[in-house]
Amino acid sequence: MARALSPRHVSSRRRPAAPAQKALVSLYRAADRVKGYFEAVLEPHGLTGQQYNVLRILRGAEPDGLATLTIADRMIERAPGITRMIDRLEAKGWVARERRRGDRRCVHCRVTRRGLELLRGLDRPVDEADRAVFASLTRKELAQLEGLLDRVQGRRAISKA
Repeated sequence: MARALSPRHVSSRRRPAAPAQKALVSLYRAADRVKGYFEAVLEPHGLTGQQYNVLRILRGAEPDGLATLTIADRMIERAPGITRMIDRLEAKGWVARERRRGDRRCVHCRVTRRGLELLRGLDRPVDEADRAVFASLTRKELAQLEGLLDRVQGRRAISKA
C-alpha cells in the first residue's frame, strides 16, 4: 500500500509554474476583474455583458441591422445561445427582428429606439468603468497590452507609431 504524502511533503516537490501558466492565470484573474466592473454597471439595467455586446454590435450596424449569425460571429465572447439571447432582448423591447424578402431563412436584427436610449444612458458609465479598470496603466502600456493580447489571439498588431 502506498503511503499518503503530507501536504508539506507534496508542496516541496511541486515544480514552479511555467511562465505560460503564470500568464494564463494572470489573464483569467484580470478578465474576471474587468468583467466585474462592467457587471456592476450593467446589472442594475437588467443587462448582461453579452447582451450589452449584442446591442453595441447592432448600434454599429444601424440602420441596416445584421443577420443573427453575423452577430454571433462578432461577439467578444462566443454565445452558443444567440437566438435565445436575442429572444430576451426582443422581449425587453431593445431589439426587433425581421425576415427580409430576398431570403426568408435569414433573420435580421436591429436595435430599437428603446435599445438605443438604453445604450446612450450607459455610454458614460461604461466609459468611466473603462478608465477605472485601466487607471494604473499609461497610454503606452495600454497600447503594449493591446498589442500583446492581439498576438495571443493570433492577430497581427498594427503599429500606431
